[in-house]
Amino acid sequence: MRRYCSAALIFMLFFQLASAQTKPKKDAPLPSPYNFSALDDAIKSNQKVLGENSVVLIYKDSLIYRTVTGEMKEDAQEPIASCSKWLTAAVVMTFVDEGKISLDDEMSKYISSFSAYSKGNIRIKDCLSQTTGIESDKSVLARIAEKKKYTSLEDEVNAIAAKKDIVDRPGKQFFYGNVGLDVAARVCEIVAKKPFERLVKERITGPLGMRKTTFTDDNGNAVDPSGGAKSSAKDYLIFQEMLLNKGMYNGKRILSEESVALMCKAYTTPEMIKYAPKVAQGYNYALGAWVQEADESGKPTVLACPGLFGTWPFIDLKRHYACIIFTKSLLGEQKRDVYLQFKEVIDQALDSK
Repeated sequence: MRRYCSAALIFMLFFQLASAQTKPKKDAPLPSPYNFSALDDAIKSNQKVLGENSVVLIYKDSLIYRTVTGEMKEDAQEPIASCSKWLTAAVVMTFVDEGKISLDDEMSKYISSFSAYSKGNIRIKDCLSQTTGIESDKSVLARIAEKKKYTSLEDEVNAIAAKKDIVDRPGKQFFYGNVGLDVAARVCEIVAKKPFERLVKERITGPLGMRKTTFTDDNGNAVDPSGGAKSSAKDYLIFQEMLLNKGMYNGKRILSEESVALMCKAYTTPEMIKYAPKVAQGYNYALGAWVQEADESGKPTVLACPGLFGTWPFIDLKRHYACIIFTKSLLGEQKRDVYLQFKEVIDQALDSK
């Protein structure tokens, strides 16, 4: 009996080893009709700038490129900082699609404290395009410290109404920061009578199957629609795919074509930009994302939503592809230059086919 058991165990071990040899690795290179060898080389030569852990994914009708370095995985959940803004803008646009709010609605319609402090005519559109006329703190650390004072989005937005000065009429000046997206998210809470975290799950991450994406804070702080999301490269690329496909994902309508078109429109001019982080200087702003490239007429062709921790997602409307560079190291001007270099290499690979 013992001899038969040993033979069975040997057979099972042999079968497992044979299976392991033929089963591809989870993060193995993808078969692709495009030659991305130049991108592979660019990533390797800039690994120090990227950091030890990174993921690069490209989608064009399907996933056509993937490279993973260090301990990072494509489904690893990490903080994505300002990449959150694109998600929040999409949540707001679901309410526009349903006719529950309009981009031209003023704050006085929803939050009485804004009228009391002469900010009642700020529109939803101004919030999403960061042209509220309210100047945000330029220091990232100052913005983080300010947010930790609040235990609810309601408290934070009421404080914005009471404490933040308006320096110009809404729609006239652009100040990058947290004010606009947080205020727009609060309007959604008021309209739906639900917390923002639940709205994100019901309207965006749930329908898209983005199981590794959440705005829930584990420390009891107020939800942060402008910079508090955690996500994964794989999840966020799904969101980009939806935008690229005009609001559709796997045959399911998430946003209307009209709303996606509005999200991909520039709402600023260079003269309006009064404050932008160095990594985005020279760009105009859409709704929740930057206009990274535009055609000769000024129509946006590439939109991006970079975050402080180095993640840089973008969609190229002209070439119809999406890319996310997902890292855990801080974003700086050197990293921006490297990412733009990656973009050029990707475009050359796609254009050469």
